[in-house]
Amino acid sequence: MTWDPKKYNEFKTERTKPFDDLVSHIVALPNLKVIDLGCGTGELTKKLSEKLPNSTILGIDNSAEMLAKAPISKNLTFKELPILDQLKEETKWDVIFSNAALQWIDNHGELFPKIIDCLNPGGQLAVQMPQQNENILNRILLNLVQEEPFATYLNNWTRPSPVLTLDEYAKIFFENGGRDLIIYEKVYPQISSSKNDFFDFISGSALTVYEERLKEDEFKELATEFKIRINKYFPIVPSIYAFRRLILYARF
Repeated sequence: MTWDPKKYNEFKTERTKPFDDLVSHIVALPNLKVIDLGCGTGELTKKLSEKLPNSTILGIDNSAEMLAKAPISKNLTFKELPILDQLKEETKWDVIFSNAALQWIDNHGELFPKIIDCLNPGGQLAVQMPQQNENILNRILLNLVQEEPFATYLNNWTRPSPVLTLDEYAKIFFENGGRDLIIYEKVYPQISSSKNDFFDFISGSALTVYEERLKEDEFKELATEFKIRINKYFPIVPSIYAFRRLILYARF
């Protein structure tokens, strides 16, 4: 997937709030060995290192464009590597952290046990993801790409969200030895100040998987129709977008 760091960072404030909520559940202990799965530009990984002093932290991401922006800091390193490749390694961690990244990997019923298996005894798992199956912008986009002419342009390919329900994550955590479970959904309201704010917000994330599969003129057609449908759903400015995210934490 091709990421645009500039477009992604336009909504830095909105993306930082759930990060802060997620980090608040981590128990800071001395000398933690920490990995950030899908660290993006590394800016929030640096904030994580400040919240966990005396820890060593590795941030991994498969986007060279994002990692080019990564900060240099003591006890903080970065590596270009897909998350699934990292999980094949035998390294164990005291904290596995992931902020808005795992929604891009399929089959969470298999993924999360693999992640949990990479923890040391007593290790902590902290994950935040957008609840794509309930968020209206994601639903509008998924419906749109299944219509013509976009279905033909994409050869009927779509990218349904793999994100599960709260009950399903609780079951996975419990059956894999999780304790001190903290699992909830929280709305992070986005308020539009201009007509295309909500389109711009999602264009830096969920729309990118379709952009890389379409010709330039096809994607322009999709983006134009997507804007029309978003503006039809949110006909006035300002409007509120009740953006739902999942917060998942447990010790193992």
